[in-house]
Formats: sequence, C-alpha cells, structure tokens
Amino acid sequence: MINLQQEHILTFREAASKLPRRRAGRNCSISTLHRWRLKGVRGVRLETGMLGGIRVTSAEAIQRFMDRITGESEDKAAQPIRETSALQERELAKVETELEKEGF
Repeated sequence: MINLQQEHILTFREAASKLPRRRAGRNCSISTLHRWRLKGVRGVRLETGMLGGIRVTSAEAIQRFMDRITGESEDKAAQPIRETSALQERELAKVETELEKEGF
C-alpha cells in the first residue's frame, strides 16, 4: 500500500518518464502503467491510488512491483496468481449448485 507521508508520489506521466526507455528510444507509455495496475505481470499488480482525481503511484511501489515480478521469475516453484473470469465464476457456481442438488 502506498504511504503518502513516506513515499515519493508520482503521477503516471512522471512515473512513465522516469522508467527506462524502450528499445525504440521512446519513454514507457502511460498505458503500460495502467495495464500493470489492472492486469499485472505474472500475477503481480502495480500499487496505485487516486489523489485529487489523478491516478498516482510511487517510486517505492514501482520498486516493489519490480522486485516481486523479478522474484517470481527467479523462483521456479512460484505459480502466478490467475484471476477467474466472470464466465468461469458463473460456470463454477452452476456446477456447485448441481452438486448440492445431488447431495454432494
């Protein structure tokens, strides 16, 4: 969790400009940061928050994100966290209901 009093807060624009440039020589895209916060990488999401209607993160949150995905890739035994889709959840609920009817 981002601590406003102890961490260096960055807007997504500021954070993108501080990240290493891509091979094409362009800055990291702001949409990349949104993808990291929404979908994550290897089951790890970037910590963010809203501050005055602006999406923010912190330099420390980016470091934690990087440490976690690096640790996950180095730890062969670690399994990524996978989210179930709404369709999968509905199908699971349907199966559970059928099992309950059958007495399981």
